[in-house]
Amino acid sequence: MTSLALFMTTLTVVQGQALQVGYPNEPGLQAIMVEFFDQRTSFVQMDQGWVAILGVDVDAPAGSYSADISFAYSDGRQQSRTQMIEVLSGNFPTTELTVAPGYVQLSPENQARAMLESQEINAVYNEITPALYWGESFQVPIPGAVDGRNFGHRRIFNGEPRAPHSGADLSAITGTEIHASNAGKVVLAKDFFFNGNAVFIDHGLGVYTMYLHLSKILVHVGDFVERGHIIGLAGETGRVTGPHLHWGARILNARVDPFSLLPPSGDNAKGD
Repeated sequence: MTSLALFMTTLTVVQGQALQVGYPNEPGLQAIMVEFFDQRTSFVQMDQGWVAILGVDVDAPAGSYSADISFAYSDGRQQSRTQMIEVLSGNFPTTELTVAPGYVQLSPENQARAMLESQEINAVYNEITPALYWGESFQVPIPGAVDGRNFGHRRIFNGEPRAPHSGADLSAITGTEIHASNAGKVVLAKDFFFNGNAVFIDHGLGVYTMYLHLSKILVHVGDFVERGHIIGLAGETGRVTGPHLHWGARILNARVDPFSLLPPSGDNAKGD
């Protein structure tokens, strides 16, 4: 994950990317809050300073945006500053897919089910846990995976345009063990119409990862998992063209490429 210091210059980030921002420790500084794209979250204090995680949605128009930063001090002082963030256009090609007709032309029953499930998922994303659950870098949920570079692709299902792809599809045969990308709390673990068997993990600070189309779920809602914990087995449930893992990420409700959560040093397999 790219890490940049506040107020040094205009920060630059590509559509659909995660961005870690930092601020140094100051005597008496008790709290820092940030508001970006109408989402508000807190910084957390670490040894090296204060850190927050921001995300730019894949559909956010390119351009300049402001992040409003507020500071609270132990002597009662309040301070506000603005950080400019430049969003650059991503390069997202179009992918045409063929799936079972029932996943494109939905029956009234399936339409109602999909709508209720979408509301359930969005309600989870709107909950921002102020705590930070992880202490290590994020990792790919299938060790050694080198594919999954289709985030943001504009998808056409059976000839009909749909929303851009909001995750990375990792090749996996049915039964492949799926590992949690980082420590966090399981907030959803069930079968969905489009997503199939799915696990959603809250990592804190508005950061979520999700693991879709599983053949089997091995965790329950409320479980706290560590980085690398086996949470399920790959499969082909839901709207799929074959067995694989859909690995996704949200930051403050922005759809971001989960690979952008990984360290820039390339400690995790990312492919070319």
